[in-house]
Amino acid sequence: MKHCGKCFSFSELAEPVKEGVGGQNPVLTYALGICSALAVTGFVDTTLTMCLSLLFVCTSSTFIVSLLRDITPHRVRMITQMLVISTFVIVVDSFLKAFAFGTSEKLSIYVELIITNCIIMGRCEAYAMKNSPLLSALDGFGAALGYSLVLLAVSLVREPLAYGELAGFDIWPKDLTIDLFGQAAGAFITMGLVAWIVRAIWPQTEESSHG
Repeated sequence: MKHCGKCFSFSELAEPVKEGVGGQNPVLTYALGICSALAVTGFVDTTLTMCLSLLFVCTSSTFIVSLLRDITPHRVRMITQMLVISTFVIVVDSFLKAFAFGTSEKLSIYVELIITNCIIMGRCEAYAMKNSPLLSALDGFGAALGYSLVLLAVSLVREPLAYGELAGFDIWPKDLTIDLFGQAAGAFITMGLVAWIVRAIWPQTEESSHG
């Protein structure tokens, strides 16, 4: 769709975000980002940090990739995208090590692995290389927000069941916890339950189109 100048209607601006959160949620629809989703969702605080990091990297990267799309040679576009993404990941990693070292230690290598997150690469290649910087940034934000909401939902289930805590506060005795939910198998079970509930409420999730 062609636009006059930089004028976009509210519905056009809202559509990429809406699709990323609902109809084309990267985790629930395409099972993207599953490894990091399962790895960092044991505690709400680490999940929030990961979500904010991905929101910043995905939004910023899609914006810059779109800005550069007309001057980026086709044969090196993937390398260019990786360089842009890695630059923002380095910024996030350095910030966490400087101001939230404990959380950075908990997340271990998963912040660095944002560089290879297929959600960001997918939005850069499928959307940012074809659309304006503003719409691309909103698309990246929507995809990251959809990912983040799923991760938060999983962590809100796993932390209480596995550790009897929520955001670091005790909510019930430790002897009522279930060790399974602190492990990978429990993460898979929780993710499956979240996906089942969302798709039961929103059956259109698998039928929407986006790009």
